[in-house]
Amino acid sequence: MILQTNSRVNPEKLNELQINIGYSFHNIIVLEKALTHTSCRLENNFSNERLEFLGDAVLGMIISDYLYRTFPQYSEGELTKIKSVVVSQSTLARVSLEANLKDFLFVGRGLNDLNLLPKSLLANVFEAIIGAIYLDGGLEAAYNFTIKYLKKEIDIVCNNQHEKNYKSMLQQYSQKEFGVTPGYQVLQQIGPDHGKSFEVIVLIKGNEYGKGWGKSKKEAEQFAAKETLKVLVPDLLDENNEKPCD
Repeated sequence: MILQTNSRVNPEKLNELQINIGYSFHNIIVLEKALTHTSCRLENNFSNERLEFLGDAVLGMIISDYLYRTFPQYSEGELTKIKSVVVSQSTLARVSLEANLKDFLFVGRGLNDLNLLPKSLLANVFEAIIGAIYLDGGLEAAYNFTIKYLKKEIDIVCNNQHEKNYKSMLQQYSQKEFGVTPGYQVLQQIGPDHGKSFEVIVLIKGNEYGKGWGKSKKEAEQFAAKETLKVLVPDLLDENNEKPCD
């Protein structure tokens, strides 16, 4: 069940969650904050936004540290490629569901359908839990929790069992180097309604970059992002240098 706005904190439910994730909080209020979506501020007028902010930074550091130590033979580009998929919204939403975090959320009445929770909300609560564990138990506890849930995802990426998320990789690079998020523009679409193909171009600060074709706009955007990465950071997509994770 999702805990509604008029629910009181249920110690049994919070205890169940702690057992599920393998960490017991010294300060249960920190856990409550991590589970409180901004749509439901309760009587204490708090939400998990600040913990999400902290957890995002801690998550990035933990994954970077783990990859750096585990794969000394990998270049910066290869490590960046793995990290961009592992910390993506889709991945974090998936592991959030695996941890059953949605069953313990405090949300507003407009979000009471389990099947309609957006990926962003699910990913954010996972980051908030990381931030909460970091505050409550320190870096080692946060590290153990994070790797417990994301090691499998790292292995999947390393074994090339994922769909390369070129859009995520380009977004990370563009935000770091240009301070903006890339845009995508449809140049043309051809074919009948049941079998259209799309051509998309990447726009960064008004400048045109790579183009890509696909059977959907999303697929075309992925190919356009890939072509853009080939221009901006060719070493990142050096297929000849890709290795399986040992």
